[in-house]
Amino acid sequence: MESVTVTSPDQTMQLGAKLGQMVQPGDLILLDGDLGAGKTTFTKGLAKGLGIDRNVKSPTFTLIREYHQGRLPLYHMDIYRLEDGGAEDLGLDEYFDGDGVSVVEWSEFIQDILPATYLRIALKRSEATDEQRTITLMPQGTYYQKLVEQLEG
Repeated sequence: MESVTVTSPDQTMQLGAKLGQMVQPGDLILLDGDLGAGKTTFTKGLAKGLGIDRNVKSPTFTLIREYHQGRLPLYHMDIYRLEDGGAEDLGLDEYFDGDGVSVVEWSEFIQDILPATYLRIALKRSEATDEQRTITLMPQGTYYQKLVEQLEG
């Protein structure tokens, strides 16, 4: 488990962009953190790293937003509204097994349908300053472990 401290939204986006340049079809990135922790900011950076120029917005009300303009499709999911269930009916596994990169915010609500391997990224706000975040990378599986090692390299 590796942690990095960022002191601005730009640094959060830069880390996302670096990851966006490395991800492959079928990759699954889980973003955990409170409201305002930087999950969508990180996703904006990841989209930029994929070469997606469109404005990335939180899919809170649509659940899933698809972006097909980059090197790989980006499937940005916000599962917060599924706190009481219903995820099984969405066919998320088709996204997870698909040709793009899936980014899931609030993944704790779909733990029971997640595949065995993924990269969980926890974003935590600093109590000292509003701009500072601690970003913790928690890879599940050898592939994601190597991805994190490349990201840090």
